[in-house]
Amino acid sequence: MSALAAFVKKEFLHIFRDKRTLLIIFCMPIALVMIFGIVISTEIYDAKIAIVDASSGIRAQQLIEKINASNYFKIVSHLRSSSNLEEIFRSQNIKLAILIPQNFDKDFQNGPPPYIQLIADASDLNVATTLIGNITSIVQAFVEENSPPSASLPPFQITTRMYYNPEQRDVFMFIPGILALVLMIVSAMMTSITLVREKEFGTWRLLSSTPLPSPIIIVGKLIPYFLLSAINSCFILGLATSVFGMPIHGNPFELFLVCLLFILTSLSLGIFISSITHTQQAAILASMVGLFLPTTFLSGFIFPIENMPAWLQPIAQIVPAKWFIEAIKRMMLKGASLQHVLTQIYVLAGMTVLLLTISIRRSRKQAT
Repeated sequence: MSALAAFVKKEFLHIFRDKRTLLIIFCMPIALVMIFGIVISTEIYDAKIAIVDASSGIRAQQLIEKINASNYFKIVSHLRSSSNLEEIFRSQNIKLAILIPQNFDKDFQNGPPPYIQLIADASDLNVATTLIGNITSIVQAFVEENSPPSASLPPFQITTRMYYNPEQRDVFMFIPGILALVLMIVSAMMTSITLVREKEFGTWRLLSSTPLPSPIIIVGKLIPYFLLSAINSCFILGLATSVFGMPIHGNPFELFLVCLLFILTSLSLGIFISSITHTQQAAILASMVGLFLPTTFLSGFIFPIENMPAWLQPIAQIVPAKWFIEAIKRMMLKGASLQHVLTQIYVLAGMTVLLLTISIRRSRKQAT
């Protein structure tokens, strides 16, 4: 019994002496609780919407003002017809369009029952469902406010259409996030662990003594992960289309190019992590905290960024997976071309160049 107690005491001393182990044991649960507590929210504010007002009547204008007065919506486009509505969904990334018919005011006063059509971007089904519920509540409140107390409330008819995901399948939301997560693990995490292993075991000095320059050695180590990640991209996209029926409305070749760009960004993250860590354990921890958790919780993969607090949303903008998921969703579900995702492409390319520049400078300082 005394030997067991001594062994347990030794293990406790070992744990408390290892700061990285303490960080995992105590800080990781706190981080997870804080992230879930902050990120998970059912409310969405300032969602971009478009109004198609074919009526231009007083009642229609009052309804629009009531919608605009709420903090749930931000009207970014005011149209007279729905002819170019789908292009506005692509270019302005609106979440919902509200169509008010020509006879809205007349029907409100005399009948038949007035109706409003809602067209939602169902590529993010949770957001679409929440926004439809918010609009329905606003319309019901508008009817109560503008009807005489003695009159029966006009039975509003609200018809709903779901763009890009009419069957409202959740899997269409998760496939782009899963692709980002897999590429991040294979490219970034495995790259950082591989490069740090060479430093930890001292084999990097042996490799550096060969006639090959260091950049060529690094490229040689990265090529296998680049190819494996490209294969994973094709495999996941193939499963998404063949098994789950997820469409690819955009150009498949352009879609693959965006995947390759994100792989390069992930590889640059792996190189950066290897430049700031010296052990495999530290590289794994940095990958978990700096890559896996942000990709899962702060990229819009599971929880919409619009649901997050205002101070947390700017932090989500520096997560590479956020931009990749946006581009993939637009290209697969909305049929967007490279021209429609140039912002996402520029951000990912900029992150890649920045990370590689910092990593190269750190490596040179360490070499000297």
